[in-house]
Amino acid sequence: MIRWILFALLFLILTIYGFQAIRTVTKQTWVYYLFFAVAIVVVGNFIFQFTSGNEGRVLTPSKSFAFGFLLTFMAFNIVLIPFLFGEDIIRGIIGLYDKVVVRKDEFHLPSRRKFVSQVALGLAAIPFGSLLYGMYKGKYNFRVLNYTLHFDDLPEAFHGYRITQISDIHSGSFDDKSKIEYAIDLINEQASDVLLFTGDMVNNKASEMLHWKDTFGRLKAKDGKFSVLGNHDYGDYVDWNSPEAKHQNLEDLKAIQKEIGFDLLLNESRYLEKDGQRLALVGVENWGKGGFKKAGDLTKAASEIQSDDFKILMSHDPSHWEAKVLNDPYHYHLTLSGHTHGMQFGIEIPGWIKWSPAKWRYKHWAGIYTELNQHINVNRGFGYLGYPGRVGIWPEITVIELKKGPKNA
Repeated sequence: MIRWILFALLFLILTIYGFQAIRTVTKQTWVYYLFFAVAIVVVGNFIFQFTSGNEGRVLTPSKSFAFGFLLTFMAFNIVLIPFLFGEDIIRGIIGLYDKVVVRKDEFHLPSRRKFVSQVALGLAAIPFGSLLYGMYKGKYNFRVLNYTLHFDDLPEAFHGYRITQISDIHSGSFDDKSKIEYAIDLINEQASDVLLFTGDMVNNKASEMLHWKDTFGRLKAKDGKFSVLGNHDYGDYVDWNSPEAKHQNLEDLKAIQKEIGFDLLLNESRYLEKDGQRLALVGVENWGKGGFKKAGDLTKAASEIQSDDFKILMSHDPSHWEAKVLNDPYHYHLTLSGHTHGMQFGIEIPGWIKWSPAKWRYKHWAGIYTELNQHINVNRGFGYLGYPGRVGIWPEITVIELKKGPKNA
């Protein structure tokens, strides 16, 4: 109850500041009514979605949209605060100076106040419009990102071998089947040799995937489809009736992955063979720093392979790479991860800028990183979670081509 009261007070303060800017710019009363009507609908729907129903902590699409609209409205008002608050301070200082030193009885600077409000509203419109676009279009703005990685010890038969990686499907969030069908076709068009999925098939429950089995069952790759589990796949964020129900949910998800055609690696390995040569594919269960599940067992997963094998590791959380993988006695040439989603918000202009709030939480949050002659690719995610959209950090299909020899050869 206290949390809701504090939330209501914060929302009220932000809304009042937003209204002050609008009132300064226009005298049209219908605009005032519209502004407050939007505020009431947004906060009312948010409170209703998160206090009613029996889903518990399950983040349904309706809850996601309620959160998305709340985030959009609050972002609009938050941008206004530094301008208006700063203007209030300046006006107060100047007004006090004029009254005490110059001893004027009245102090008005309406033209400057209006100008500041106009500038603030113009800037606030940027995140407001961007977040709405992210919910309407951005979440299905699928991008194919191509990388070429060179290795001196890559088996000759795998020169030119192509890997498609997808991650973080989060099927419980989808609301447009035609867009997902398009993305599946886009994945298949890459015609890669192998397809690797690096975890988080669902938000919470295996049942979320039932509607999408046929769609994702169309995925194909010549040398097979392999997967690992992500932190959301274990059902840890749901209040289950019993431990047995939670266990059964995980077993159901494993069965669904098998029905779709994925070979799920649970701290296991497989060999991919070509022309009498092979590379080792290793898959661990989720291992993440902080409060995330640490079920991944790298030693167990690699128990059936050789130390001199060329190795590709699938591990959902990129924090595993720095904490455990880089200094493991076995040299993992390439690690594939996801998990971060790039926080579904940021700015990326290739060759110029790559920024997201995700960088404050994860050292390796999107794209290719290289340390100790080992590579990791952190996929930005196929789906979305929480905020039902993406801004600047688009849903990703990664295609990695392996090359033998030095990069400049």
